Amino acid sequence: MRIDNIDLQKIADIKDKVEEHSKTINQLVEDTIKPYVKDLDKYVQFIRDCLKDGENPPTDAELDDFVLNLSTLIYWASGACEQLGIRDDISKAVYKEMYHSKRNELNSGTVADKDSIAELESIQEQITNIVYNRAYKTMKAKIENAQELLSSAKKVLSHRITSIELDRISR
Repeated sequence: MRIDNIDLQKIADIKDKVEEHSKTINQLVEDTIKPYVKDLDKYVQFIRDCLKDGENPPTDAELDDFVLNLSTLIYWASGACEQLGIRDDISKAVYKEMYHSKRNELNSGTVADKDSIAELESIQEQITNIVYNRAYKTMKAKIENAQELLSSAKKVLSHRITSIELDRISR
């Protein structure tokens, strides 16, 4: 690969175009997952705010609350995530169906020409599939991170219980 004849302005223009399209896709993904994950997001933000106060660590009652609420929110979000997985699968099938339908309509041209035209003709379906795929992956990642947070809260609570027991025994 030669880099001595790179057109920096062209690269900047392409990057701008990628950023513009990414914003659109990101907004579509956020709009897709928001109804499913807004409660979990709000609660994780609440926990984050509690943890920001370094001088006042969460109380045992707050840790209990974290564990119970996170478990419940993860339960509901996991079910919604599976619904998004179904939509991802269906959107992929819709995209493939449109692609093959457009491809079969073409009677002339090379294989590469037919493939290119079919791809262009099914771009909306492909973008829809990308949105559902990213929504599913984003939601799955949020759930996995919430599970890690839940696990950490359980460990801290367990550690505190053990410390209280040791203090009680040592008296």
